[in-house]
Amino acid sequence: MDTAAALPPGSTTDGATAPTGRTGLLARASALRGPRLDPYWLALVLFVLYATLSVCRYRRMASMSWDLGIFEQAIRAYAHFQEPVADLKGPGANILGDHFSPITALLGPVYRVFPGPVTLLVAQAALFAVSAVPVTRIAARLLGRGRGLAIGIAYGASWGIQRAVDFDFHEICFAVPLLAFCLEAVLRERWYAAMLWAAPLVLVKEDMGATVAAIGLVIVARTWRTHEQRITPLAVGLMVFGVMASALALGVIIPGFNGTGSYDYWDKVGSGGDQTGTIPVGTALRTLLWILLPTTGLLSLRSPLLLVAVPTLGWRFLSHDDHYWGTDWHYSAVLMPVVFLALVDALARTRDSRRAWLASYSRQLPAAVCGAALALSSSMPLYDLTKGDTYEKSPAVGAVERLLDRIPDGASVEANVGPISRLTDRCRVLWVGAARGVEPDYIALQEPERSMADVVAYARQLHPGATYEPYGSTSGYFVVKRR
Repeated sequence: MDTAAALPPGSTTDGATAPTGRTGLLARASALRGPRLDPYWLALVLFVLYATLSVCRYRRMASMSWDLGIFEQAIRAYAHFQEPVADLKGPGANILGDHFSPITALLGPVYRVFPGPVTLLVAQAALFAVSAVPVTRIAARLLGRGRGLAIGIAYGASWGIQRAVDFDFHEICFAVPLLAFCLEAVLRERWYAAMLWAAPLVLVKEDMGATVAAIGLVIVARTWRTHEQRITPLAVGLMVFGVMASALALGVIIPGFNGTGSYDYWDKVGSGGDQTGTIPVGTALRTLLWILLPTTGLLSLRSPLLLVAVPTLGWRFLSHDDHYWGTDWHYSAVLMPVVFLALVDALARTRDSRRAWLASYSRQLPAAVCGAALALSSSMPLYDLTKGDTYEKSPAVGAVERLLDRIPDGASVEANVGPISRLTDRCRVLWVGAARGVEPDYIALQEPERSMADVVAYARQLHPGATYEPYGSTSGYFVVKRR
């Protein structure tokens, strides 16, 4: 006789009662609220917020730079197994001759299925959101559920991540989760996993090799103290690997793909080039305080993990380009997992300190940084999600899209920031004034202060050997066509 068939409903072979009906649903619902799922629920919420913010900005045609167009051109090429040419950097320019970011090829298959700039924005939102999982998970493991969730929320709402989400698309969206998972592994003393998470950082950008070396240094310091002799040589090898990878990218790979045989950004650091500006002390101090004070209450200074932030801060502060010095754009996103996990490390070290004030400060700090992140969000990009205008596409935007849609697929178009993201998925788009001998079929410009006559005259100035005639205009956007 089948024993299981003879059992009454709700019973099991070991005599226990299995949840049935409403009881079973309640049990499953209760499991979904379990502490182990907190990091994943938080990541899901952050993904929705980030993706909504990015996609709504795209719908409103509120792009801030040409980066989304550049990366779409490269990833579109990867998706079709072609050389990653980004014509916005110059006709036929291989993107690997600008920055060494081959990791973006991972988005090629996704782009092949879902072509268009929105795919890049949604993928970036997912990568940033996933990075909250290791931050929240290790914080809860070391500090408890409540404090861990508070730190996870503070991280997800941190100003560095918000600024990056608001800045269209950039390759650093891959570095953020890699750093988060790597440093979580360091805090859990899973050294092999930490090194495996760190190694791919060299494929994100040429400067990340120095960050990999810094991670190796942190692992050396930790394993040296605990006498884990098998790990220390591997960590030293990771340091060498990071340095050599950056040297190879800067000295061989990028110059090899660059038409000039050099690296275009040397003039922004050190003493090269024509740029001679240096970071004002006040600006450096203000940026450092933004990185360390509202995010960690300065307590992250007590953790060796903060060494991982030094290479990024170093090249930014040595630069002559003032865009790198401040708190705008995407440049601080890679620092957020570092400072927050340094905070977790410092909290775990100090919460039981014999110094009463330090122990008390440590216990209260997770709630404080969470409150600070949420309060600062009132002046940050996520606050736009509370405004109705964020979700509305104006009639003017619709008119501009209809104008740009009249440009046929496959046409060559010289454009500035405004039209780029509406064209790169179906046209060959070049940056205005940098067509280098190519006479494009169309010129599309966002120039609210100009007239059509001005744009036609400008087109004649750009391409004296060609004749351009008006094609259409609306809401400050102009399109002229070559005869």
